[in-house]
Amino acid sequence: MIAGRPAQTNARRFDTLCTISVEQSSEHFHAHVELDGNVALHPGDKVRVHGDPISIPFGHSAVFERAVTVTRAGPLTRFATRIAAYFEFKELYEVSFNPGRIK
Repeated sequence: MIAGRPAQTNARRFDTLCTISVEQSSEHFHAHVELDGNVALHPGDKVRVHGDPISIPFGHSAVFERAVTVTRAGPLTRFATRIAAYFEFKELYEVSFNPGRIK
């Protein structure tokens, strides 16, 4: 790997670095992963973070740097992921019709 640039292993799979921000407190509970080098992810792409599992005590936050492997989805997988996401999104809202007028 060259200074934050992806090391190509083949056209659909490459390694790069990422920054992981983890917080576990009464105000926040999150884990965010940001890939180095402005790598754009598309529907169906897979990201595998390498290294030991991260565990932090309650009330703390931490930032880690890890290696990741990005595997690009092929056209068929990308299309299937978009279709599945569309139908799953429709489950998030409900449409109902009430008789009469809304007051």
